[in-house]
Amino acid sequence: MRKRMTYAVLATATAAALGGLAAPAAQADGSGDTKITKVAVSGTNVVLGTSGAKTFTVSVTAQDDSGIKGADLYLDGPSYGYATPTGAVTCAAAAGDPTTSTCKATFILDPQVDFIDNSVAGRWYANVWIDANDGDYLSADKAGSFAVQRASKLTVNAAPEPVKKGKTITVTGALTRANWETSAYAGYTVQPVKLEFRKANSSTYSVVKTVKSGSGGALKTTVKAAQDGWFRWNFAGTSTTPPVKAGGDYVDVK
Repeated sequence: MRKRMTYAVLATATAAALGGLAAPAAQADGSGDTKITKVAVSGTNVVLGTSGAKTFTVSVTAQDDSGIKGADLYLDGPSYGYATPTGAVTCAAAAGDPTTSTCKATFILDPQVDFIDNSVAGRWYANVWIDANDGDYLSADKAGSFAVQRASKLTVNAAPEPVKKGKTITVTGALTRANWETSAYAGYTVQPVKLEFRKANSSTYSVVKTVKSGSGGALKTTVKAAQDGWFRWNFAGTSTTPPVKAGGDYVDVK
């Protein structure tokens, strides 16, 4: 397994913004009237499983009365998290407004190449440098932020089926997420997960109860059989792990 990044190379850190998220307090330095008006990422957050690279684009919109000459940017995150563009940063002026340009860079993150453990999951930032045609410039750290997250999975099983009305139904399942150290999915423990139920004649799920995941991410609870319908688990997500819902498991109540 190749690992493109090392701890020595990845020790730097600071600033970015993606997909309409509110930007954190930026640390900026520059000369002249150059300013950044927007930073965005395609897809909002970057969710990675145990294999397969994810390609995404970061766009920076900037203004200067002389127009924008060019831009540089890189991403950094927790621990050793760091990424540079796969090619040149390209800038294009807005139609009818030569003072405003959007500069774009493409990035690739691959859990089997770039990550040696899970410590890089969480909030990432982009550092941006903008050059204007008249020599003005702006260097901005933390122009915005997004999350790099460990992909999650959720299963459900309701049994027995069919079941007599009033009898006990046992609903089980497991909450797991990508482990970048082992390239496998592992249980996500001590997490609140909602058990939801949808009546056979309804399109809406309602919360039945909340259960915390146990060893190996295991979920288990019991309910009384009342009517036909679907049970599912629903996990709201955390800063390092995206939300996920299990597919509904239908129970026929006799």
